[in-house]
Amino acid sequence: MIALGLEGSANKLGIGIIEHNLETGQVNILANVRHTHITPPGTGFLPRDTATHHRTHIIPVIRDALKTANVKVKDIDVICYTKGPGMGAPLISVAVVARTLALLWNKSIVGVNHCIGHIEMGREITGADNPVVLYVSGGNTQVIAYSEHRYRIFGETLDIAVGNCLDRFARILNLPNDPSPGYNIEQYAKRGNKFIELPYTVKGMDVSFSGILSFIETVAHEQLSSGQCTPEDLCFSLQETLFAMLVETTERAMAHIGSKEVLIVGGVGCNLRLQEMMAQMAEQRGGKVFATDERFCIDNGIMIAHAGLLAFKTGFTTPIEKSTCTQRFRTDEVYVAWRDAN
Repeated sequence: MIALGLEGSANKLGIGIIEHNLETGQVNILANVRHTHITPPGTGFLPRDTATHHRTHIIPVIRDALKTANVKVKDIDVICYTKGPGMGAPLISVAVVARTLALLWNKSIVGVNHCIGHIEMGREITGADNPVVLYVSGGNTQVIAYSEHRYRIFGETLDIAVGNCLDRFARILNLPNDPSPGYNIEQYAKRGNKFIELPYTVKGMDVSFSGILSFIETVAHEQLSSGQCTPEDLCFSLQETLFAMLVETTERAMAHIGSKEVLIVGGVGCNLRLQEMMAQMAEQRGGKVFATDERFCIDNGIMIAHAGLLAFKTGFTTPIEKSTCTQRFRTDEVYVAWRDAN
């Protein structure tokens, strides 16, 4: 059984083609093609411009994926697209294409929760069984555990996502957006050697990043020009503080459910320092950390194809008249029929 997945919830346009062997259970990744909307240093990406990027490139990227996978339209069983969460205009641009292809090719369509796509792809690639999931990206920050056919949110950000905090600080420093602002902050942080104390905002199982961003912006304006610190020192200090908060809340969730596994998913999950800090915590608890590389951490179409196909095999489809988008589509709203209850 083969699925075509379309992802475009933010600035990454991803098309993936995946095959599930119904007899052996083996999963084969046939194509995972991506095209990124990159803006000039010091700027973010706007919904309108990002949607224009997706509309411009989506047909060539789909053709590229089909060629890479060496599959024909007749071989595809279902078309899966990101229903949400995400930015409205980019989501709609991709959903329109998914809906059009489903009608033109006479295929079933499945709307996929973006967060579920990250989790299920992470579980498939790493082999993690029943982990506490730390989902960290530009738009989401959640600590998640599975129970009774749903991915339950144990804790989350109360304001902006951790990736958004990093991206916005990269703009303050005028760092490039290529390949991504978070990656460039990570490289700067490796060269930092002075830790600057920042607010540490953990509230129970939840975290808050907006105050930290405001504080470090003030520090940057006051201390960079006077030579009291360097951009590298600030990146180092910001990473250490944000990631310590995430490790704390993840450890608390591990203790609550008795898990020995942590799975890190989402674009920020590529950060090696975050993986290192989480691994140190997990090792102290006799546990293990699972993470993927940039092929699967960063938004991609293959995770949408995979999660959509898991749902499709249970008999789930999205009626064409309901193949819309939901910008605020929470992880725990999805009924996970393809997993056992516990």
